Amino acid sequence: MSLDYLKKAVADGDTEKLIRYVRLHFGDGDEAAGAKEIDKAWIEALKLLLDVPETKREFILETLAEKDAATLAHLFFHLHFYFVRRSGEWIHDGEL
Repeated sequence: MSLDYLKKAVADGDTEKLIRYVRLHFGDGDEAAGAKEIDKAWIEALKLLLDVPETKREFILETLAEKDAATLAHLFFHLHFYFVRRSGEWIHDGEL
């Protein structure tokens, strides 16, 4: 899938094409594996919050208020991979 393909999907509001791209990308070409990779990140993050631990919410709110959307998007992807690695089921080759 090319960058033009993805940009057209955004312009057309075709979120299904974007979701499929993400699943294929995270799953190294396997859409079902990609969905599992996404689920692993969410599960790892959720497990940490079940005990309602004290967190640095000010840092989170400041970051959201002060950083641009592109920087936050990069942060989102880095956090995703952090939590997938934390799950112990890293399927990808190498590092980001």
